Amino acid sequence: MQVASHSPFSSAPRRGLRQRGLALAQSVVHRLDQLSPLVDLVIRVFVAMVFFKAGLTKIASWSGTLALFENEYAVPLLSPEIAALLATTVELVFPVLLVLGLGTRLSALALFVLNIVAVISYPEIGEVGLRDHQMWGLLLLVTLLHGPGALSLDHLIGRRFLGRH
Repeated sequence: MQVASHSPFSSAPRRGLRQRGLALAQSVVHRLDQLSPLVDLVIRVFVAMVFFKAGLTKIASWSGTLALFENEYAVPLLSPEIAALLATTVELVFPVLLVLGLGTRLSALALFVLNIVAVISYPEIGEVGLRDHQMWGLLLLVTLLHGPGALSLDHLIGRRFLGRH
């Protein structure tokens, strides 16, 4: 007696199912890869907005900012005036570069370091503030390690002038 080719014990149906599963997984990965540049941009814009708004708040009331740096923030190694000026400059310049994706890793690093200094310098940060800074730091770390993505001037410059793909 001959065994049917599609018996439950045959490996052919399992192989076909495995191939369809693999094709589906490859399709999902391909679609996720297509979303990656947009996600990179969203991360950069989100973090940039947080820091840029903080910089705008600082320049809106410079005397209040100086008072905070003199009385509240304990920035190590810098005078309150220098610390305020440096923090404000970093918060206003590097977020713009981050959004544009120009000097992206340098911008992410500068904001990452500022984020750490902010946590160290403000002992009254609280649990919610600490969680916010941890999230911003993690997102900056993603950008720092992963790079700006395809929707950036860094990517465009790399393709155009450096022959990167």
